[in-house]
Amino acid sequence: MIAMKTLRILACWVGLSAGYGLPAQVDALASPYDGETVQAANNPIDEAVFGRLRQLGLLPAHLCSDAVFLRRAYLDITGAIPTAGEARSFLEDSRPEKREQLIDRLLASDGFAGYWSMKWCDLLRVKSEFPIDLWPQAVQGYHHWIRASLQANMPYDRFVRELLTASGSNFNDPQVNFYRAVQSKDPRTLAQSVAQTFMGVRAEKWPEPRLADMALFFSLVGYKGTAEWKEEIVYFDMARASNTWLRTNFPDGKTALIAPGHDPRQVFADWLLQPGNRWFARNLVNRVWYWLIGSGIYPDPDDICEALPPGNPALLAALERDLIASHYDLRQLYRQIMRSQTYQLSCLPRTTDPRAEENFAFHPVRRLEAEVLIDAVNQITGTTESYYSPIPEPFTYIPEELRSVGLADGSISSSFLDLFGRSARDNGLMSERNSRPTASQSLHLLNSSHIQRKLEQGPALRSLLQSNAQKPREIANELYLSVLSRFPTSDELAAMAAYRQANAGTGRRVGLDLAWALINSAEFQCRH
Repeated sequence: MIAMKTLRILACWVGLSAGYGLPAQVDALASPYDGETVQAANNPIDEAVFGRLRQLGLLPAHLCSDAVFLRRAYLDITGAIPTAGEARSFLEDSRPEKREQLIDRLLASDGFAGYWSMKWCDLLRVKSEFPIDLWPQAVQGYHHWIRASLQANMPYDRFVRELLTASGSNFNDPQVNFYRAVQSKDPRTLAQSVAQTFMGVRAEKWPEPRLADMALFFSLVGYKGTAEWKEEIVYFDMARASNTWLRTNFPDGKTALIAPGHDPRQVFADWLLQPGNRWFARNLVNRVWYWLIGSGIYPDPDDICEALPPGNPALLAALERDLIASHYDLRQLYRQIMRSQTYQLSCLPRTTDPRAEENFAFHPVRRLEAEVLIDAVNQITGTTESYYSPIPEPFTYIPEELRSVGLADGSISSSFLDLFGRSARDNGLMSERNSRPTASQSLHLLNSSHIQRKLEQGPALRSLLQSNAQKPREIANELYLSVLSRFPTSDELAAMAAYRQANAGTGRRVGLDLAWALINSAEFQCRH
C-alpha cells in the first residue's frame, strides 16, 4: 500500500483530513464547507434555536455549502452518498428551491425506508441469536414489516400501537416479535423495554412500586409453541386474567382500572398514545433530533432524565406540537427539521465557546456508521461485501448487491462491521453503536488488503480512471464528486498537479493514490 510519506503529501488535498476534528482556522471564503450567512428565522425551529443563541451571546455558524448539504441530506435520509452524476447535477442547479426539492425526493425514495429501517431495527433489537433469540424466519418478517411501515409512512402512533398490542405467530404476525426481542419475557423486563423504546426512560431506575405498577400492564402476555419448529404464539392470556377489575397506576401516577377480560396492553397503549402524553412525542422528537443534528435536546436519547429540564424547552415544545398536528407523520418531522437553517448550518463554528455545540450553533462532525461507511466504499469502487453468520442457510443467504444498511439480522455481520462499531442489538440502546474512531480502524483503511483490493480491482473505480487516463483534471473532478460530493478546490488541484509531476509516467497509480487519500480523509469518513 501507499507509504506514510505519501500520505502526508496527499493529506493536504482535503481540509478535514488530519483526524476527525475541525481545522483551527478556516478562511470562510475559501472553505468548501461554508455557504451564506444565516437569514432571519422564519420557522419555529430556527426561532427557538437562534433565540437561545442570542440569549447566550453566541453566533451561529454560516449555512453550509451546497456540496455539504447534498452529502448531508443523502446520508441522513438514505444512508448513502450521492453518485458523481447526482452531485454534479445538484451543484450545477441554480434553482433557489433545490434543497427543499432534494429533501422531498429523498424522503420518497426506497433508500429512505432501507436506511431508517436499520435505525429502528437497532432500537427494536432485530436479531436472531443470543441474547435476542428471534429465529431467522421471524427476523426476516419483522424487518420486512418495519421497512414496509416506513415505506408507507405509517403514522408513528399506529406503528407503536401495533407493536404494543400485537398477538399471533412470530412467523405470520411480525409485530409480536417486539415481545420476543428481549432478554427475558418477565413483565418487568417487558415494561422496561417499552419505557426505554417508546418513552425514552430507563424504568429500572424508577422506585420499585412505580416499576411494579407498569409491569402489571404486561403481566398477561402469554407465549406458547406450535407444531412448527421455532414458531411461537404471543397472546393475551385470558386464562390468567382475574374476574375482578385490575387496579394499577400509569407512569404519571394516575390510576388505571382494567375491566375483566380486557387486555391491559390496550389500556396502556391508549394512555401512552394520547396527544397530551408528555413522554411519547417528547421521546420521538428527541431521538430524531439526535439522529439528524448529532446531539439531543436532552443529552442522552436513551435516558431522558425527568429531574432535568430540556436544553431548549421552546424547541422541544415546537417539535412536539408539529408532530401531533401532523398526526405523527414521520416524514413530515424529518422534512421540518431538515428544511430549517439550524439543520443546514456549517460544521465550522464561529465561536470557541464550549456552549455552542450543546445549543446547536454549528453542525457537529460525526463518524459514519459502519454499514454506511463500507457501503460508500463499495459504491465508489464498484465492489461488494461478504458476510458471515452462526446461523445455517437458507435464511442467511445475502445477495451480493445488498447494501450493509439493508441487513435484516443483527447476527449477520462482517469483520469490517464488527471493527467499526456496528450495533450489537442486544439492549436496544442507541449507545450500543460505537462510532468512536480507533487506531485499528485507521490502520484498516490505510493498509488492509481488504481496502486495497477494492481500490485496485473495483470495476467502477477502474473504469473511471481508464476512461479519463489522459485527463488529470477530469480524474480529480470525478473522484472528488464520487468520494466527497464536491469539486476540488484550486489548492487541491495544484497539489494533485504537483504530485502527478513528481510521479510522471504512473497516471493510473496517481489516480489510485488520490482515491486512497480521499477515502482516508475525515471528510469522507464523517458527517459534517
